[in-house]
Amino acid sequence: MDLIRQSLQNISIEGLRGHIQALEGIRHPVVAPEALERAADYIYEALQSLDYELSEHRFHDGGGEFRNILATRLGSRYPNKRAIVLAHYDTVADSPGANDNASGVAGVLELARVLKSLQFERTVQFTCVSLEERSSNKESICRGSQALAAYAKTNAWEIEGVINLEEIAFAGDDILQTAPNGLPFEFPEVGDFIAVVGNQASAELVQGFAQSIHQYDIPLPHFPLLVPGNGEALPDSRRSDHASFWDCGYPAIMVTDTANFRTPHYHQPSDTLETLNLVFAAAVCRAAGGLLADLTGYSAKG
Repeated sequence: MDLIRQSLQNISIEGLRGHIQALEGIRHPVVAPEALERAADYIYEALQSLDYELSEHRFHDGGGEFRNILATRLGSRYPNKRAIVLAHYDTVADSPGANDNASGVAGVLELARVLKSLQFERTVQFTCVSLEERSSNKESICRGSQALAAYAKTNAWEIEGVINLEEIAFAGDDILQTAPNGLPFEFPEVGDFIAVVGNQASAELVQGFAQSIHQYDIPLPHFPLLVPGNGEALPDSRRSDHASFWDCGYPAIMVTDTANFRTPHYHQPSDTLETLNLVFAAAVCRAAGGLLADLTGYSAKG
């Protein structure tokens, strides 16, 4: 407990800032393909420096080849069981994507850094996927994670849970919060919290995130949202990479600041580092890391 607490405290605001600065800029398969590749290279090199087993899951879409990047450490007792923390690294065609979703990628990279000295009982994967955003109004979203989830199912991966970090850095006690249509209950009116979205099959992950906040004394308001089925009745609950894993029968949650229901910078040129709350983002990462440790088990390397 003390070891994981110490590791989570080492999440660095400056580390998050540095990753976001490095990634900020349009990263899009059509209008900025070279930037998208540079972002993938940056992620690969950052993870490679941490002594994980690196691999690229390559997939084809629209005539091109793209890559999901996976950093893996095999579990010491149950290597066939795994937990995944994930974020997408592409952007829409006209936004630098500091929050959407360089913030999530920065969270994955920081978690990989601070947890590198731990040996997990189950396999842990730090994963960044491509092509979450639409390339055009006619194309579906989440093509990278769909390809990865399908690969996982085909290869009989035993996934204990997926933690999808989707925009985690826009928050404050003076920010207006709105709600998706169709919610059957009241939603907070102030955008100072992190939402944790899961389907019924992922209820334990939603509860586990809340338990992590409590267990590690993290000052982080949060709002759990459980949806029936795979979120079909609330389409806004499906708007990121966790839904790809729901559709393949895996438990997964989206950890999000709620995107366009809170920030005026969503998919805009103004989605820049200067608008972000990195103290909040660091707290989100600590809570996600606590849940990851709970899912995998851990011990000191030695």
